[in-house]
Amino acid sequence: MVDNAPLRGRIAPIKLLLTDVDGVLTDNGVYYTDQGEAAKRFSIRDGMGVDRLRKLRSVETGIITGETSVSVTHRAAKLGIVELHIGISDKYNTLLQILERRNLTWDEVAYIGDDFNDIEVLRAVGFSACPADAMPPVINVSHYWCRHNGGQGAFRELAELIIEYKP
Repeated sequence: MVDNAPLRGRIAPIKLLLTDVDGVLTDNGVYYTDQGEAAKRFSIRDGMGVDRLRKLRSVETGIITGETSVSVTHRAAKLGIVELHIGISDKYNTLLQILERRNLTWDEVAYIGDDFNDIEVLRAVGFSACPADAMPPVINVSHYWCRHNGGQGAFRELAELIIEYKP
């Protein structure tokens, strides 16, 4: 992992890590059953990252997504994710509400996203990251560019970085 003071400075105050779903917790693909039901694949390793953040650094996690899939709700419940916001078109406004309700500052929030609808939030938070396969404009505004793709360990990579660098 990278060892630099500016990165450590951005990570130290983090209390909440928020994430998008499609392209971060999933590989941005969707599977359809013969009955037309959609299914998503989530990484078990990413899920362990949620647990390790909470237990080792007291960092909670949340989801802000435009997605409305029931599988997202089930996954969030299984992992004990404290903030779940689905079907969201204005992620920035949702983030403002979270900050106010939880009495957090921008510097205390990290966000990982992969696409254009994440850019406003990525620019606003104290620490931002994106998967290796994020859209180029997202890569350009993120503080950290993961080596792993979405749905294949990007979230876990970020979780481990926070665990390593947060006092």
